[in-house]
Amino acid sequence: MKFVDSVKIHVRSGNGGSGCTAFRREKYIPHGGPDGGDGGKGGDVFLVGDHSKNTLLDLSFQQHQHAEHGISGSGSDKHGRNGEDLHIRVPLGTVVKDIETGEVFLEVVEKKDYLLFPGGRGGRGNARFKNSTNRSPEYHQPGEPGHDCWVRLELKLMADVGLVGFPNAGKSTLISSVSHARPKIADYPFTTLVPQLGVVKINNLDPFVIADIPGIISGAHDGRGLGDQFLRHIERTASLLLMLDVSGFSEKPPQEEYTTLIEELGLFSSKLLEKSRAVAFTKLDSVSDFEPLDKLQQQLESSGETVFRVSSVTGDGIQELLHYLGGVVKDERQRKNDELPENEEKPLPENSIWDD
Repeated sequence: MKFVDSVKIHVRSGNGGSGCTAFRREKYIPHGGPDGGDGGKGGDVFLVGDHSKNTLLDLSFQQHQHAEHGISGSGSDKHGRNGEDLHIRVPLGTVVKDIETGEVFLEVVEKKDYLLFPGGRGGRGNARFKNSTNRSPEYHQPGEPGHDCWVRLELKLMADVGLVGFPNAGKSTLISSVSHARPKIADYPFTTLVPQLGVVKINNLDPFVIADIPGIISGAHDGRGLGDQFLRHIERTASLLLMLDVSGFSEKPPQEEYTTLIEELGLFSSKLLEKSRAVAFTKLDSVSDFEPLDKLQQQLESSGETVFRVSSVTGDGIQELLHYLGGVVKDERQRKNDELPENEEKPLPENSIWDD
């Protein structure tokens, strides 16, 4: 399946139905009276978190997502039918933004319904305006309009640890050796063209998810190479693992790779540099001279980095690395559980003519 992680769609909640102006005209009822019914409520628009979806591909072919309008009221005090709600199924990790201002409307992080835009309220019929001084009102309310706008949906993968490194840094090999994920592995750059997820299970710790982010290169934050298309997926991770190829066969020396990765992460979002992170020297099985490696590790650790030496081929250092990452993920989950949830809801648009 093609991986689509950003799509523009037009969303519209339903307009409320108009009220009705009508009067009773029945035999043997000499005075009659107003009996115009209320209009129905417009349909709401919901986003539904769906575990079975991992791409926004379906919505790229269905760009117009409209809920049903409410039906107008009618005589004999008949209430118009409410419009049907619209439920848009999206993968977990989907963020909805205003396409013009970039304002975030909501984020889908659980398997539940999220109200995106409420439908318009139905207008009141003239029967609702009858009182002691106005026995025959000849007016009704129009329905409240729904919300109508273009939005952008962006998918940010739900992972605990993000693997970040240059192309051919060994990310795909690592994720395939520690999980059941089977990304494409080859000896040329940009083998991985879409993010891959793998579930890691180790003793005494809860399982956690790692994400193989496609190769980041110099200028990625500005769209070079695979560009910032996949950098957004790193934003949700609890921890980052910077992977440096120390085999001696990479295009750049590991120190230069490290500097470039840190720069690109900071240029894309300064918050990425605030995340817990570790550094992994990969392809250790190909190293013959360890003296330069010892110096680099000493430099990085003196600057505050936690460094591991691993080989996904021989398994050296893998268990130590996974236990460290599992501990970081456990601490982050505990921190989130201790935080008070924010349940702020956006107020409905103010419009006095629908207020009682």
